[in-house]
Amino acid sequence: QLKLVESGGALVQPGGSLRLSCAVSGFSLDYYAIAWIRQAPGKEREGVLCISSSDGSTYYDDSVKGRFTISRDGATNTVHLQMNTVEPEDTAVYYCAAAWVGRGVGVQVLRTTDFPIWGQGTQVTVSS
Repeated sequence: QLKLVESGGALVQPGGSLRLSCAVSGFSLDYYAIAWIRQAPGKEREGVLCISSSDGSTYYDDSVKGRFTISRDGATNTVHLQMNTVEPEDTAVYYCAAAWVGRGVGVQVLRTTDFPIWGQGTQVTVSS
């Protein structure tokens, strides 16, 4: 069974840092692109924030470029999202999602609808 489980969401002060994790089971990261996507309270789900492709290359939306870093650990089949200098506008439920792209494929700018496998989400609240 293909499964993603997010963790690490918490209450953090503006300007602080947080690391989210996405534990993958049932498939190998070697063949999948993983994205982080968020949905703020009362708002529609945003577009893809960042992507880590199967060759390790990455893509970042301008809204998080320079503040967020996506990384993958093949040994533990986990993808992380390091969030730095967080802002109240980063408050949202954060989801990781997976799409099969093949082994060793460079990053492509995919849309949320291109990712068929989703986790349940983890809540991040940025507030003083």
